[in-house]
Formats: sequence, structure tokens, C-alpha cells
Amino acid sequence: MSIDKLPPTPESDMPVDLEEELQARVAWHYYIGNQTQQEIAESLGSNRVRVNRLLAAGREAGLVQVTINGRIAPCVALEKALVERFELDAAVVAPTGLSQESNRTALGVGAARYVAGQLADGMTVGLGWGRTIRAMLRAMPHRGYGQLAVVSLQGGLSHCPSINTFDIVSDFANLCDADSHLFAAPIYVSSQKARDVILQEDVIRETYEMARGADLAIVTCGELAESLVVRYGIRNNEQVDALREAGAIGDMLGHFMDARGEPVRHPLNRRTVAITLDDLRNIRHVVLVCGGEEKYDVTRAALMGGYPSVLVTDEGTARRLCDEPPLGAGHGRRAR
Repeated sequence: MSIDKLPPTPESDMPVDLEEELQARVAWHYYIGNQTQQEIAESLGSNRVRVNRLLAAGREAGLVQVTINGRIAPCVALEKALVERFELDAAVVAPTGLSQESNRTALGVGAARYVAGQLADGMTVGLGWGRTIRAMLRAMPHRGYGQLAVVSLQGGLSHCPSINTFDIVSDFANLCDADSHLFAAPIYVSSQKARDVILQEDVIRETYEMARGADLAIVTCGELAESLVVRYGIRNNEQVDALREAGAIGDMLGHFMDARGEPVRHPLNRRTVAITLDDLRNIRHVVLVCGGEEKYDVTRAALMGGYPSVLVTDEGTARRLCDEPPLGAGHGRRAR
């Protein structure tokens, strides 16, 4: 029987996602049945390449969640070094992936494990946006943590092909059986005056104050060259060039910052519908999930700005951060 011609389930009145069912079937044989990819392909009348793609798709979709209980000694040592150097409360270091996507997946698994251990009844959780946060959600277990509230830390985009701030908050809330609260506004508006008017609207103001008062915030950073905010929120090469000339190396929550983590002097930063970077710094427990060679500079900038209290990153980034010459006074939360 071909892998693409499996019989329907007995519950014929239930809608069936055949692709998801194939992913689940293959994952079951591979992870639970300890069969090789070739054995699975032969039993299902397919080929090993197809089985490999189904396994990868299942992991990407969050159908398969991997938990590794062992610790890797060099990563543990780097965690301790990061905590000391950047005056953090904690750090999580994952082995560096062989590609951007695998590295993002590893960061997501590390972040999910840490965050799941921090959630508690009565908490308000603030969420940023990005592909790394999406990777964390794919690795998060679905369980209840008591009465949680999940709130967006920033406005959304009118167009994005795969993920949006609204999706991130809704999906996290669904995973935790929590209430969700959204910034019902675009991340960038036409002027500072328009931003101020929007933030005075009762519903938006309530969300803004809830976000500022979050018990736990989870954020990532975007580098200027490939940031989703740049690609789908700005879409203006002249403005990107102006940001670069102003010293911007990337953004966090849509706010563009320089190499020391300070907001750059550019009109776009005054038109951003999100909590400010000062607001973020004032949240007691901020988890920054960021890594990869392409994001090294902006990760370092966020640390120098004193925004995160916890860093989740990859081994390569962690080692480079720890091997650099001393950064001098003023970096890290406690220095602020």
C-alpha cells in the first residue's frame, strides 16, 4: 500500500488532515517503534527521502517535541560565564545547529523548557514576535498553568506570510489555556502624534499598561538586514538606509537600537506602537531568545543595553560573547 493511499479513519464524519496523519504515523514508527527510515518507507510503500521529509515536517509543525534531559558540560560552563559577565539571573545555551533553521529550532527547544518551568498561576506573560519565538511555541507542551494572562508587547503587521504578533499571542494562550490580550493596532503608524492618539484609546491603553506590568516577558531581536519588521513593516529601502546611517544594527519590539543597545535617533522609533525599551528594562523577568552568527551583533547590543535578565542562545554565540575583550562599565541589568 502506498504511503499516500492510506485507508480513511473509521470516524468518516471527522475531517482528516492526510498530510498531518502521515507525519504522525511516520513519527510514531521512527521515534516509538525504533524503525529505520528505510524500514518505514518499505512498510508504507514509499521511499526514504519521502519519510525523511515527513519527519522534518512533523518537527517543524510541532507534531514531534523533543526533550533531552542530559546536560552538555561546555554549554553549562558557558551558561555560568554568561550569567557572570552580563549580570544575568540565568542563561540557557543550546548546541549550535548546522543551519539557521536548525539553530532556531534548538533555541526554541531551550527556551520552551526554561519558560515552561517559570510559568505559574496568576502570571501575566508578555510576548514579542518573530521566527525564534515561533520555534519556542512549537516546542512548548500543551498544559494548564493556572490563571495566566498572555499579552502582546507590540502592535501587529497588516501583511506577513507566515506569522504575526496576533498569532504568537493566540497560540501561546491556547497552549497554556490562558486569556489573550492583543495590541489591536499596527506596529508602525504615520506619525508620533498618531501613535500618541492610539495609545490614549481605552482598549489599547489597557493593553499597554498590562504589557508594561508583565511578570515575565519573552522577546527576540531582529538584525537590520533580515528583520521581519524591516521586510514586512517598513518595506522602504531608503528608510532602512537612514536607519543604518543613524547607527541602527537591529530591532527589538520594533525599536531600532545601536551597537550599545540604545535607541537610535530616527523618526520611526517615535512611531512604534509597542512598549518602550525602557519599559522592557523595567520588567523584572525578561527572557531574550536570540542567537546565530547573523544575529550576534544585535544579541550583544541587547545585553549591553541591559534588557534581558535571562538569555537563551546557542553555543557558538555564547562562546563568542564570553571570549570578547571586556565590555567596560554600563552593561548588564545590575549595572543599570
